[in-house]
Amino acid sequence: MLERTDGATPAVTPEALAERIAAGDDLTVLDVRDRDEFEAWHVDGPGVTAVQIPHVKFVGADATGGVPKLVADLAEPIVVVCGEGDASAFVADLLDGHGFDAANLAGGMDAWARVYTEAPVAGDTATVVQYRRPASGCLTYLVSDGERAAVVDPLRAFADRYVADCEARGWELVAAVDTHVHADHVSGVRAVADRTGADVVVPAAATERGLDYDRDVRTVDHGDAVAVGDLELSAVRLPGHTTESTGYRVERLLLSGDSLFLDGVARPDLEGAAESEGADARADADERTRDLAATLYHTLQERVLDLPDETRICPGHYAPTTPVRADDTYTATVGELRARVPTLSLSQGEFVDRIAGATGSRPANFRRIVATNLGREDADDETAFELELGPNNCATTGD
Repeated sequence: MLERTDGATPAVTPEALAERIAAGDDLTVLDVRDRDEFEAWHVDGPGVTAVQIPHVKFVGADATGGVPKLVADLAEPIVVVCGEGDASAFVADLLDGHGFDAANLAGGMDAWARVYTEAPVAGDTATVVQYRRPASGCLTYLVSDGERAAVVDPLRAFADRYVADCEARGWELVAAVDTHVHADHVSGVRAVADRTGADVVVPAAATERGLDYDRDVRTVDHGDAVAVGDLELSAVRLPGHTTESTGYRVERLLLSGDSLFLDGVARPDLEGAAESEGADARADADERTRDLAATLYHTLQERVLDLPDETRICPGHYAPTTPVRADDTYTATVGELRARVPTLSLSQGEFVDRIAGATGSRPANFRRIVATNLGREDADDETAFELELGPNNCATTGD
């Protein structure tokens, strides 16, 4: 049975839905938006059966008494979803009235995009918090020595959350760090710095892509260290997803950005695609994709897979179907990933062919997001939030 909020319309909060999905519960998520909206982005998870039936069909079925027949094949419980929670509330009322265990997702997909959860990642002496956004699979990390903290790959939409969490813990937020120029979400490094005075830290090679911030930034290259009180975040160049991609080692953890995920590897085409227009440019972008794929192969083999097997990989994203670890984090050891991800055992030629040809759909509005993250375009908070709605799509589709 669904745990519902109070009120006339049976409803479930986005936070409660996230908990059910993370627990692996079996649910039917009935999406009543149009097909193209559903296919572009919908609620998913290990135990979720996502079904699309447009709202208009329920209006017709209500008039003819055919609602039970319309959903006869759907397993209960059923969570009904639309854009903002209004059309889905109508459908949830209908289903509830016909005796189905059904509830509306309060606030719809807009509210779903605002869900942000956290879990601790075990360090040796470091305190590490993993934030996750179920709507997009984005992962962010707060790293602290107990007095000072750095946030790695912050999202602009949640800048206030990091600041508030540090204040609640008594930590001084001293650095806002990006692992690369993101294409799926608007970076929060400048927003965090505006609120705290923290240093903005970016890979040195990002300047070669035209980084143009109206503030001082600290650039780091391979082997450089970002001091966080008694801790050090040691920069590890991890090019391949983008030319400037950089991870950070913290004790026995590697914050890998978008280079390696728990069930796949990075896609190498977004940088070239973001900067290319026209047929000739697209041809150049295809060649660049293969070059970056070859670079990623060497990055993974020489700078990730040669780490001790017990090194814990903390990626920048997780997929909707990625199971959460027993400690409630989306992490895995190098040894586990070597056995789990088939792409990692391919030869260089096989690897390049596989990931260059398995890039799939790109993140929504990725060109504008890249331009915003480089500082070339401005976007207010509402526009920035709308630009990044949808799945991150930063991994290849080959595994």
